[in-house]
Amino acid sequence: MPWPRRPGTDAAVLALAEGDLAASSAADWIALLKPRVMALVVFTALVGLLVAPGRLHPVLAFTAILCIAVGAGAAGAINMWYDRDIDAVMRRTARRPIPAGRIAPGEALGFGVTLAAASVIVMGLAVNLPAALGLAFSIGFYVFVYTMWLKRRTPQNIVIGGAAGAFPPAIGWLAVTGGLDVMPLLMFAIIFAWTPPHFWSLSLWAHADYQRAGVPMLPVVAGARETRRQIGIYTVLLVALSLAPWGLGLAGAVYGVTAGLLGAGFLERVWRVLRDRQDGQGISLTGDAPARAAFRYSIIYLFVLFAALAVDSFLG
Repeated sequence: MPWPRRPGTDAAVLALAEGDLAASSAADWIALLKPRVMALVVFTALVGLLVAPGRLHPVLAFTAILCIAVGAGAAGAINMWYDRDIDAVMRRTARRPIPAGRIAPGEALGFGVTLAAASVIVMGLAVNLPAALGLAFSIGFYVFVYTMWLKRRTPQNIVIGGAAGAFPPAIGWLAVTGGLDVMPLLMFAIIFAWTPPHFWSLSLWAHADYQRAGVPMLPVVAGARETRRQIGIYTVLLVALSLAPWGLGLAGAVYGVTAGLLGAGFLERVWRVLRDRQDGQGISLTGDAPARAAFRYSIIYLFVLFAALAVDSFLG
């Protein structure tokens, strides 16, 4: 059952005349690119590039990472254009440039489309066609599959849509080799399994925002108790997948030890989420403090895990 745009939101809040727009700044245009998300995308793509067999000229390597960063930012800008109605009614997104009236929706869309096209074209001309096709597919998946199709229609939006954020290491690998192997597929799988516990931990304490906006996140549709159970399941899967590169001999002891320690830390924090004091409906009595802690840890977890993979590759 679709969860459509809220009737009248565009007309009442978002369809602003040019003369009514507040002055935008460079910071507003940067905010459209979702720089915090971009940082994670760039880092995982860089690790994919570094651990791939073979060499890429430093200028071409920089170009590839720049194209991935610009492509990720372009997808974020198009996402903000499409989601401007729900952003306007959610507390944590209401001050974004479009709902706040500092950038017109059409300008944001044009900005995103231009950057998306440029990133793919430059990647194809300067690096190679497989990497360009991978980048184009990841942008299209995030925009059309996740943003426009899944996000408003199913509580599995994060599970399936998480594939969009899992592509960057594979694109980095493609930039070097022009093909795929077991290792980039494992990196993809690790981020894919990481995404649900990461975002569902966030949605536990932001569920009121999602409910107000009509976004069927898992806590809104299935309740907090089921969300905690799903977080636990996916975290166990994530930890198992994170050890696979070491178990298959594709990474060494540095990575294996790091993955084991990080996984133990993640499981411990998720156990606290599962044991959080709840009322009869599964609502936290602690303000979802364990979920907030798990969310923060999940970001550190992925950065350190991929950093260990790069260090291990360098040492090995």
